[in-house]
Amino acid sequence: MKSDRFGDGWSGAHTLPSSILMREPMVTVLNQQPRYMQLAQTLVNEIQSGRYPVGSTIPTEFELCEQFGASRSTVREAVKQLVQLGMVVRQAGVGTTVKAVRTENSYRQVMQQLSDLHRYTADTTLEFLSKTTVEINDPVLCDITRAKPGETWLRIEFLRRSPNSSDPICHTEVFIQPAFRSLDVVESQPQMPIYTMIERQFGEQIAEVEQDIRAMALPSHIAKLVNAKANSPALRLCRSYFNRRGQIVEVSVNIHPADRFTYSETFQRGWNAA
Repeated sequence: MKSDRFGDGWSGAHTLPSSILMREPMVTVLNQQPRYMQLAQTLVNEIQSGRYPVGSTIPTEFELCEQFGASRSTVREAVKQLVQLGMVVRQAGVGTTVKAVRTENSYRQVMQQLSDLHRYTADTTLEFLSKTTVEINDPVLCDITRAKPGETWLRIEFLRRSPNSSDPICHTEVFIQPAFRSLDVVESQPQMPIYTMIERQFGEQIAEVEQDIRAMALPSHIAKLVNAKANSPALRLCRSYFNRRGQIVEVSVNIHPADRFTYSETFQRGWNAA
């Protein structure tokens, strides 16, 4: 089992949201972004405006430092955002070449800190399907939710959509522990995370998210909902949301058709080589 925890005090790099490339003719990032994000946005705009057409090379890091009056680390991080978005490719001895003016059709999620979950939900919208209470008795579900058999949890089912895909990018089941099962789901705000609704309505605070990713075959009943082929490759992302006392507040099971979702992480070296 692969498990990642993102603490609310963890410090990591920000990543340019893929949604900035979904609107034409020009696109914008959220306000108050770090300096490298502003530089990345400018480069995105210049590529999309035709200043740097596909096949051409953008200025070198040294030239960009001079143009923007920025440090090399800031420029390097800005270019890195374009690489992650699939807009440019770096080649030794050649430079940084423009590969595309838009991202791939699949959704790319970059996760480095808890706030990136907010960015993921800001990039996408929820289509609510159902809201019911269920008694947790299935051993697999008991294991996922860490519930005792017989507990009654709130179950919310929805589809998640991205601006760059006509079909849903995933099917999601959310299980909310009994203390919060009276949650009033705000369907009028499809970009608000479920855990944010819990925080606002109950005064709870999410401190950590534990994530498990595994490959699977797409179940037939979900395939119909997301308009995909049954038993085709899929990714299952199970996220468990913990409060400051280490108690599970919410568990979400997200199943993505493999060709509509990319998950990206950045690992920084924490030791010195000899």
